Amino acid sequence: MRTILNVIWLVFAGVWLALGYALAGVICCILIVTIPFGIASFRIAAYALWPFGRTVVRDPDAGVFSLLGNIIWCVVAGIWLAIGHVITSIPLFISIIGIPMGVANIKLIPVSLLPLGARIVDND
Repeated sequence: MRTILNVIWLVFAGVWLALGYALAGVICCILIVTIPFGIASFRIAAYALWPFGRTVVRDPDAGVFSLLGNIIWCVVAGIWLAIGHVITSIPLFISIIGIPMGVANIKLIPVSLLPLGARIVDND
């Protein structure tokens, strides 16, 4: 079932989300200071491409720099990404087949708000 949902997600939402996060990662990697944001954006892109069967866990050893980076990210980009995920999930929730994809879109909000100090792991 996960594979079917991932393929449907890939066709309707995953490719576009992953391309957007990958583009943001490339832009963030232009400056040396923003490379951690670029790496986090590439991680989110991989997660947005194939989200079913994976989850986000917080790293307890993340540290102060991760917290500061998350605050900066949340103010600059995180809020807008979260709003985009909510707006994108609304039409998915309207259709019956889109409900699991809407849930996956909502599942992306915490990592889009606070990407530093988060790891994406398999549910198994």
